[in-house]
Amino acid sequence: MSQEVEIKHIDSIKFGVLSPAEIRRLSVMEVTTDETYDQDGLSVPGGIMDTRLGTIEPRQRCKTCGNLPDKCPGHFGHIELPVPVIHVSFAREIERVLQSTCRQCGRILLPNDRIEYYKGKMKEYEELYGIIPEQIFDQIKDEVRRANRCPHCGAEKYQIKLERPTKFYERDPEGTLRLLNSRIIRERLNSIPHDDLRLLNIDPEVAHPAWYVIEVLPVPPIQVRPSIILETGERSEDDLTHKLVDIIRTARRIREYIESGASPLIIQDHEDLLQYHVTTYFDNEAVGVLPAQHRTRKTLKTLAQRLKGKEGRFRKNLSGKRVDFSARTVISPDPYLEIDEVGVPEEIAKILTVPERVTYWNREWLMQLVRNGPFVHPGSEYIIRPNGARHKLQFVENRDALAEALDVGFIVERHLIDGDFVIFNRQPSLHRLSMLGHRVRVLPGKTFRLNPTVCPPYNADFDGDEMNLHVPQSLEASVETSMLLGVKNHYLTPRYGAPIMGAIRDFITGAYLLTRKDTYLTKEEFTRIVYAAGYEGELPEPEIKAPEPLWSGRQAVSLLLRKDFNYVNKTSVGDVGGKDEAEIVIKNGKIISGVIDKASIGAEKADTILHRIIKKYGLEEGHKFISSLEKMIREFLLLRGFSFSYRDVELPRNVQERVNKEVDQADVEVERLLEDWKKGRIKRIPGMSEEESLEAYIMDALSNVRSKVGSLVSSALGLDNSMVIMTKTGARGSDLNVGQ
Repeated sequence: MSQEVEIKHIDSIKFGVLSPAEIRRLSVMEVTTDETYDQDGLSVPGGIMDTRLGTIEPRQRCKTCGNLPDKCPGHFGHIELPVPVIHVSFAREIERVLQSTCRQCGRILLPNDRIEYYKGKMKEYEELYGIIPEQIFDQIKDEVRRANRCPHCGAEKYQIKLERPTKFYERDPEGTLRLLNSRIIRERLNSIPHDDLRLLNIDPEVAHPAWYVIEVLPVPPIQVRPSIILETGERSEDDLTHKLVDIIRTARRIREYIESGASPLIIQDHEDLLQYHVTTYFDNEAVGVLPAQHRTRKTLKTLAQRLKGKEGRFRKNLSGKRVDFSARTVISPDPYLEIDEVGVPEEIAKILTVPERVTYWNREWLMQLVRNGPFVHPGSEYIIRPNGARHKLQFVENRDALAEALDVGFIVERHLIDGDFVIFNRQPSLHRLSMLGHRVRVLPGKTFRLNPTVCPPYNADFDGDEMNLHVPQSLEASVETSMLLGVKNHYLTPRYGAPIMGAIRDFITGAYLLTRKDTYLTKEEFTRIVYAAGYEGELPEPEIKAPEPLWSGRQAVSLLLRKDFNYVNKTSVGDVGGKDEAEIVIKNGKIISGVIDKASIGAEKADTILHRIIKKYGLEEGHKFISSLEKMIREFLLLRGFSFSYRDVELPRNVQERVNKEVDQADVEVERLLEDWKKGRIKRIPGMSEEESLEAYIMDALSNVRSKVGSLVSSALGLDNSMVIMTKTGARGSDLNVGQ
């Protein structure tokens, strides 16, 4: 039977608190018994598992909507509480409202002229901007806090004290504390005029503070708290059901005690127990409350625990989206990739598809992809006809015939291939550079491959990090990915305007070794590294012509620079490598002196060679330079090699003796400090105890010896040592690591 569906657009959403009347109106039944199932395994009418609240049993129809489990949305019930109960989540708000209003007449503690003034201001802001600024309510709060008497009835103001989680006390001027039970609190909140509540930033139509004190408790549908059948055949109930049973049972006992005229002490104890059960039903981690547990000592997972935290409904199910045309796997380094490329495993490339419309120019190529089918790369998964009909090639036996039927206007869902643009992302996505556009390179293996140069914007490393890949599904989206998100266009970070990408690790080490003054290459070696960098011009004259022609590493790097490029900068190595290495000088595109290290090509550094090239010649030229330099250095390191062994951390005997002497002196100093502390002679540092001062002095002494040893070892080992090369050039580590 067709039915006219009325479509409406949502304008706004307002969050509030359900009133007792609304809870009863939304409820399909009152839950009156704590029994769940009878002896035959059927739900007890009026119980917490009544089928009017919904159904989860196969082929069982809901008694409210008549639907089977797959169609029944579930329905709310309610429990009538014999005494009001404080909602634990609103305890602070109740304290604020009670503190701001009169205990006798319920009016806000502001004189009439100030009330009219603030009403006028609020109306003015609402008409002009549609919203009232928080500063208005802050001013009201300050004035109310300073009041000592009610300006309306003259009653003296008593201080309200909240004892977490839900106990309220009133302190009179003499300092006497009086317990405020939930009935008194509800009466006071009910007595506050609506206009006064609006001055306290509360909309009484949506969230009246009296509703923070619960008279009627909603019972969630069975679908929210389903029971399960164990292997033993026994039924296990949800934690919420267990809690609701406790609430119903305690409420029934309170009614029985009241009817039988039991002592007020017994009734009060059970009222406190009911408050405990309702509190832990809402939040089983509330401050000042012992968490509710099963008999097995396992803590119950109640409403708040299902919503908050990493495993809660919001962060796990609602914020964490899973989207189509995306892939996720571990990343690993591949220096043979271009900086703006991403290596995609063939297995993933055969699953992710790109819609390609058939034209006169690509028909033959797409026909071949259809013949290849879904299991051969490059192939295709689907064909979509102009009328919308889809053919899944996995189930087509005669793919040749289907390929011949391809015509202009058909769409082929083909595999990812080399050159496709994709969006690459590493979480957490902290800034815009956490998502960049890369070109695909389909490779064997199971991991995404990434050039190490592009790690800094993602804050990625290769110790098990995983990254996400998203495939644009239209030509427009693909072009936007390349133009707006392309790696080439994002060398400069918006945070500080300098290149965020650049040399790291081996790239820096290799650049230093290549540009040292004593690095010379034969013609075969020189041509090999400049060819790897993509240089196609003439070779320069060798620096050394006899006994055999030799070219310097500086000449090789100079070939990648424009003839009008000039640059001067201090090096990371400094004068440790001698005067020639302390400053890099490039004149008319030629390296005159100095070495290339982190200071001149490092990632996340301002005023590097890359930064100057981008500013002078543009992003494309900068990309071309850093890409070519990286390939050159990669090839050079393959030729020369760079290793780190035990011999690199072995010290000469005289240096080891000096290190031992420094350590012994530090031991003596620490012993002296301990002795002074024992005898009470330790000089206290302002703001610290004697023990804290002692610790600070010891840490200072050890820190001094550590830095001395680091400097001593670095200078003793020199720049022929692999460890020192890495630390001094900025590739990895520091003098502190050398000292250790």
